[in-house]
Amino acid sequence: MMNPVPANADGSTAYNLSAGQPFPLGATVDDGGVNFALFSAHATGVELCLFDAQGEVEIQRIALTEQTQQIWHLYVHGLSAGQLYGYRVYGPYEPQLGHRFNPHKLLLDPYARQLVGRYHHHIANFGYEIDNPSEDLSFSTLDNADFVPKCKVVDTRPLFNAAKAHTIRPLASMREPLPLEQCIIYEMHLKGFTALHPEIDAPLRGTFAGLASQAAIDYLVNLGVNCVELLPVQAFFSEPFLLEKQLSNYWGYNSIGFFAPEPSYLSSEDIAEFRNMVDALHGAGIEVILDVVYNHSAEGSRLGPTFSFRGIDNLSYYRLHPNDKRFYINDTGCGNTLNLNHTRMLQLVLDSLRYWVEVMGVDGFRFDLAACLGREAYGFDPGSGFFDALLQDPVLCRVKLIAEPWDIGPG
Repeated sequence: MMNPVPANADGSTAYNLSAGQPFPLGATVDDGGVNFALFSAHATGVELCLFDAQGEVEIQRIALTEQTQQIWHLYVHGLSAGQLYGYRVYGPYEPQLGHRFNPHKLLLDPYARQLVGRYHHHIANFGYEIDNPSEDLSFSTLDNADFVPKCKVVDTRPLFNAAKAHTIRPLASMREPLPLEQCIIYEMHLKGFTALHPEIDAPLRGTFAGLASQAAIDYLVNLGVNCVELLPVQAFFSEPFLLEKQLSNYWGYNSIGFFAPEPSYLSSEDIAEFRNMVDALHGAGIEVILDVVYNHSAEGSRLGPTFSFRGIDNLSYYRLHPNDKRFYINDTGCGNTLNLNHTRMLQLVLDSLRYWVEVMGVDGFRFDLAACLGREAYGFDPGSGFFDALLQDPVLCRVKLIAEPWDIGPG
């Protein structure tokens, strides 16, 4: 029988801590605990915030004191899968220099495998005082922890181990990947396709499990479809201007969690539901392509909220105007442009793509505004670092890659 983990004087758990490792990034479970690793080149301090099972009460804060290659890391012994967490990151709030640190904002881990809870539109989500005449030059001390989802520690080893024996294809019975010219691709909004299907069980409508149902698969097979391209299914938030009109983002092109399936598309609390959907489609001879949005994030313009990247290291994660880093380069038309010229942002995108292939089993990607991903400091380049990295990657060079070949940027 294991001894219980001791408690602090305030009743919180007294975990044993050690330095941990800088890689892999994110929260990684092993038999002894959880390793946390977060990139921030310009932060002066990082705190890991642990929450109760409902995500409503912050039960403990633990400082990350170790840094390696600008990655803050910590190993928490005795912590396990299922733990809810977020980060608070300290540093200068100097928008003109590109820095927007605000420790009053609970931040999502860019590598979080699952988000739990709902996003609620509230002025506390903004890093500045939203009614201040100086706009984003002001500094908000409102805490937003009650209004944002929490990250969930997920043990993905069972999913990965199940896929290992089959390289990219998850089922031994599947034929070799279809040549792109032979694909009959059904572009699909997962929720829209399943929400009103009369033969899908009501609790499964609008979910990954609904698409895995026999009724949905039979319909696709009868059409002669051999590939589905899912409009964005990575976790996304609705834009503030929509929420203020009591509307929501239906299409999903406003991503915030590049490793996490959209929570509202899960019928259960288990992200294996996504993998089970892919396996079910593969079993019927149908490949799966994801429409992915790596050109911008849900944080919007300089007047947008602070959810993750902006508060972790704004200067690294986003492309900013060189003469006044208060302003974002907006080649996407969505308020910001993610900076794939930065090594860690490029790594995040490639790590995300490999995750969806190796762990979740998908067959390829359609890149929203792909021209944005190929922009270097001097402009668009078909031989950009991202395209080169993608095509030399031993996993990603083997899957289907489809570009939306434009953006609103110059040239």
